[in-house]
Amino acid sequence: MRIDLHVHSNASDGTDDPAEVVRRARAAGLDVMALTDHDTQAGVPSALSAAGDDLTLVPGLELSCLLDGRSVHLLGYLFDPDDAELRAETAQIRDDRTYRAKAMVAKARELGADVSWDQVAAIADGAVIGRPHIARALAAAGAVQTPADAFTADWIADGGRAYVDRYAVDLARGVSLVRAAGGVTVLAHPRSPGYEIPDEVIAALAHAGLCGIEVFHPDHDLKERARLSDLAKSLGLITTGGSDDHGSFNNHGLGVETTPPEEYELLLALARPQP
Repeated sequence: MRIDLHVHSNASDGTDDPAEVVRRARAAGLDVMALTDHDTQAGVPSALSAAGDDLTLVPGLELSCLLDGRSVHLLGYLFDPDDAELRAETAQIRDDRTYRAKAMVAKARELGADVSWDQVAAIADGAVIGRPHIARALAAAGAVQTPADAFTADWIADGGRAYVDRYAVDLARGVSLVRAAGGVTVLAHPRSPGYEIPDEVIAALAHAGLCGIEVFHPDHDLKERARLSDLAKSLGLITTGGSDDHGSFNNHGLGVETTPPEEYELLLALARPQP
């Protein structure tokens, strides 16, 4: 089985609609795919409809969290989408994303970029607003050559001249929220530059309901994967993998990283059946 448990659509900051993501998953030879858009499951119904019988679609999301004031991400799978607390938290995060994006556009304009909120909103097209949408607007305006060039100190990288902080949930609370909703919690790319989560924090979270670590990710080299695998084993955590594909925005490619089938079975066993 080929299993990719970290995929984005244009329901957040991917470039392809959920049905197209499913088509690409089939073309990549995937048997299982999780849709993990940022702070929303808006794309899940469309993806489930497109998946049919030959592709298993795992409902999920990537929850925006904070650790000591830094942005980190938590993957949540198979939780109750109607859980009141989790719904309220993700709604607040999404609302704040809009306020933050408007402030970042204003800063970019002050720096000389010919961008507007209407342009960014048109690019997002109703999706959860993220920095990639602003990056695409900056590239379209000629302020940067490519969207990737916007993620620098000159523009919208963390701490950059046009960067603005936003609301996110404390990481430990995020773990508790997803688990209380019956879901499975996995730290997303915990050694990606800027998103690092120390071993001692992972150990504390493991005792507080964390289920796993995303080990197999494009940002993790072989040495880091070995370290994280050993850590997961010592803490009794599952190890997952995913492409973190955003369509043409990052060109990772669906299935470039995958989850071992036996770890996927453990993940399924940790989820609480929904009514």
